[in-house]
Amino acid sequence: MLRSLVRLQSRVGNARKLAHLPLNRSAHSSSAIAERRKFYQDVSISQGEGGLYEINLDRRKLKTPGGKLFTVPNEALAIAVATEWDAQRDTLKFYTMHLTTLCNTALDNPTQRDKDQMINAALKFLETDTICYRVDDPPPLIELQKNEWDPVLHWIENRYNVVIGSSSNILGPEIPEATKDTFRQHLNSYNFWSLTGLEYVITQLKSVVLSFGMIDRHLTVEQAVLLSRLEEEYQIQHWGNVEWAHDYDMYELRARTAAGALFVQLLSESSTVKRKLLQD
Repeated sequence: MLRSLVRLQSRVGNARKLAHLPLNRSAHSSSAIAERRKFYQDVSISQGEGGLYEINLDRRKLKTPGGKLFTVPNEALAIAVATEWDAQRDTLKFYTMHLTTLCNTALDNPTQRDKDQMINAALKFLETDTICYRVDDPPPLIELQKNEWDPVLHWIENRYNVVIGSSSNILGPEIPEATKDTFRQHLNSYNFWSLTGLEYVITQLKSVVLSFGMIDRHLTVEQAVLLSRLEEEYQIQHWGNVEWAHDYDMYELRARTAAGALFVQLLSESSTVKRKLLQD
């Protein structure tokens, strides 16, 4: 069934493409606030103190919204961020620069949270995880959730040797403390920067299970996003959708989720990714 949903979504997307996205006037007008005229020509990176990498816009060094010097831990991430700035045309569209935004969050830490607070926030999603909540009607959707979500649920239970389960009860499944402890230890293995990206992915998908599946490369971005929207895609198949809204929401969720996953991978596999970026 997931394959049929993928084919359906592909046909819908191909028919309208993203040229129709400006029809989403509310999103388009609100995003205009996060735009400004481009003020530079060249983008470059350089290595500064402590081996950190900086982004240069012409001869000016990029700074965070909080006024800090914009620095990243490795060259791979610096190249990716520089690419975002280099891809901007006459107008800077900050709302499309997800890697830059994640770096700013890690650098400025506007909510002043530590790792423990971030881990607690991430684990909150486990208690309300998208794929743990099941409908009790209609039967076709019950079967769809079982066929598409259960394999991922079984995978993560085996992968981390935990018990999660699912429920159609409004309170959701009762997650064992041992499971929470296992995931807490796993999340604690990430540094502050990587945890920033992982928490961002979890927030987008509203699912710890799908996020781990994607970060561990068991799922692609497209699969994780579609599974997170399984009920919505089922309803669209049966009742149709608002033409621009579906495309825009899907595109935005994919973009944000992919950026978060890439952010984590760039930080954990910098040398490999750097070579691939330079080859491209």
